[in-house]
Amino acid sequence: MSKDGKRHERLEKAIDYKFRDSGLLMKALTHSSFANEMHPDSPEDNEVLEFLGDSVVGLVTAEFTVSRYPGRNEGELSKLKASATSTLALAHLARAVRLDKAVLLGRGEEKCGGRKKVSILAGAFEALAGAVFLDGGFDAARGVVRNLLASSLRPLKSDALTINNSKSALQEICQKAGLPVPAYSLVSEKGPAHDRTFIVEVRLGDDMLARSKGASKKSAEQKAAEKALKTRFRKKIKKLSTEAFIIKTEDLSGR
Repeated sequence: MSKDGKRHERLEKAIDYKFRDSGLLMKALTHSSFANEMHPDSPEDNEVLEFLGDSVVGLVTAEFTVSRYPGRNEGELSKLKASATSTLALAHLARAVRLDKAVLLGRGEEKCGGRKKVSILAGAFEALAGAVFLDGGFDAARGVVRNLLASSLRPLKSDALTINNSKSALQEICQKAGLPVPAYSLVSEKGPAHDRTFIVEVRLGDDMLARSKGASKKSAEQKAAEKALKTRFRKKIKKLSTEAFIIKTEDLSGR
């Protein structure tokens, strides 16, 4: 068996799905940098499959969150869905099935650390979902995505807990307490393009609440807000996913 064949076999085992059309799987793994190097006149990359997979992942995640968290309002479910389908979250799912080892990159992208780029990994995961949808239909894609979501989103047992994310929760608490709206600013960014570190701070007027770092500006902002909730407002939170958490409803009162 060829190197590509072994890689594809491992990936199919990881997602528990066997492709009928191996060409679709190959296309899902083909980043534009590789396609442009191999076939500059007529490149065939995974971008159309990524476009399709974005909708597939979104629909499956919406259905999954509604079924897994019954009785939750639209606002809570929206925050959870946004967290579960964020670039960081999808990149995490991609690594879980070792897509970072299977994606085909051009020489330039390979040299600059493309296998670590969350945008490439998230795109490859969406392309994979799109390929499964075309190969086996919606039920097949639904099964693949749901299985991975089930392992990454924790169940919620108490109705006294609210689903939120750090930035939204911090803003709600500040508003209810009559405080200024939290303002986020980028302090610095460093590191190579494929492995940047962003440092962000959150302030209330002239008062600096917290500072944190992350692999993207967005993740750094969420971490800074989370730190402010824990250290300044003494709020107890429990992670549900990479960006969503649960907090006692009474803890959003601002008191």
